[in-house]
Order: sequence, then structure tokens, then C-alpha cells
Amino acid sequence: MKKIEAIIKPFKLDEVKEALQENGVQGLSVVEVKGFGRQKGHTELYRGAEYVVDFLPKVKVEVVLSDDMVETAINVIMEAARTKKIGDGKIFVSPVEQAIRIRTGEDGETAL
Repeated sequence: MKKIEAIIKPFKLDEVKEALQENGVQGLSVVEVKGFGRQKGHTELYRGAEYVVDFLPKVKVEVVLSDDMVETAINVIMEAARTKKIGDGKIFVSPVEQAIRIRTGEDGETAL
């Protein structure tokens, strides 16, 4: 099993969610996050004063999948989240040692 964490632009969330569902991904978690990468924020004007916005709003989508679904999910996320502009985000893939469904006690891939 693998955990995919995708940091994406907030307005792309619905597209990513729908694309994952269409490709057989049944559950995901979403967290609102702030951060920056190469784009390093931007400058804004507020009430005549200029200030730097270091941390930009992003959304982190987390999903745990069986190994055979990982490549499909990565490709789906990349396609749905891409704007071809700086700040499109990143995808991280990590191994998951164990998953347990609290309600039934199922574990491993059956818990997904």
C-alpha cells in the first residue's frame, strides 16, 4: 500500500476529486494548507501599503491505495491539477505499513 499526498491549487480540488473517483479511488482526505516553493510568495497592496505574502493557500489531498493503483492515481492527479503555471504543486508517495478499518477491524488492503 502507498500513501499519495498531493499539494495542489485550491480551485483544482473538484477536478482532482472527480477524476480520482472516475478512476476507482473510493476515499480521500483534504486539508487546507499554506506554503511556498519556488514561487516564494508574492507582493500585494492593501490600504496603500505593500506587503509580502510568503505562504500561499494550497490544498493537500491524501489518499491511501493498493500498489497497483498508484501510477494511475498519480497520472490522474497530474492531469487534473495541471495549469502549466508556477505553483501547480507537488505529489509525494510514501509506503504504508498497515491500515485498519475501525468499524470492522479489517486490516491491510481490505481496510481501504
